[in-house]
Amino acid sequence: MMKQTLSAGLPLLGLSLSDEIQNTLCAFGAAMVKQNEVMNLTGITDDKGVANLHLLDSLTVMASAELAGKSIIDVGCGAGFPGVPLAIASGAKVTLLDSLGKRMKWLESCLPQLGIEAECVTARAEEAVSSRRESYDFATSRAVARLNILLELTAPYVKVGGAVLAMKGAAAREELAECAGAMKKLGLKLEAVKEFPIDGTNHAVIVLRKVAPTPRQYPRRFAKIKQAPL
Repeated sequence: MMKQTLSAGLPLLGLSLSDEIQNTLCAFGAAMVKQNEVMNLTGITDDKGVANLHLLDSLTVMASAELAGKSIIDVGCGAGFPGVPLAIASGAKVTLLDSLGKRMKWLESCLPQLGIEAECVTARAEEAVSSRRESYDFATSRAVARLNILLELTAPYVKVGGAVLAMKGAAAREELAECAGAMKKLGLKLEAVKEFPIDGTNHAVIVLRKVAPTPRQYPRRFAKIKQAPL
């Protein structure tokens, strides 16, 4: 059922993936559901839900930018979404970043078993950037924070000319409306809001092009970002 739902949803994203890639995506989905029995990774464990809300949802990022041969960091990757499906399907060099050690240890042991290549980094987003500033073509993130907070955590990782690919749901445009000041300060410019229907709900990827370097004072400490968003 997972693969059936995945296969049926791909054309709606304008994507075509080989059987082998689809099998690997589903193998990762199944591994996450199994691990969820002993570790809190997801509230979505049915095959159809995993295909729609984890796998296809993650692939909206691939449908929004040309990722092949590029580097992408998934900031606050959680159980590995969207980064792991992108590592499987897009041909991008993926870094998975999260501060929760237990989850990252699971990803580090699970991915090689499935033949999936990705770099796993256990750190907070605002700390890891010191050695990775402006070194990725793309940064992406899902369900981490409202956009005005998220942009300060992701933009510093992106090279000038690259883009932040922010995954959002129905509130995408409302969150975007709060971000004019943040975008200006961080060196970002809105390029597009791409919307994808998945199982009757709207999934959006906000594409923000990096047009100028992000000043060194960003990102601030998380408590400060939360208390006073840009």
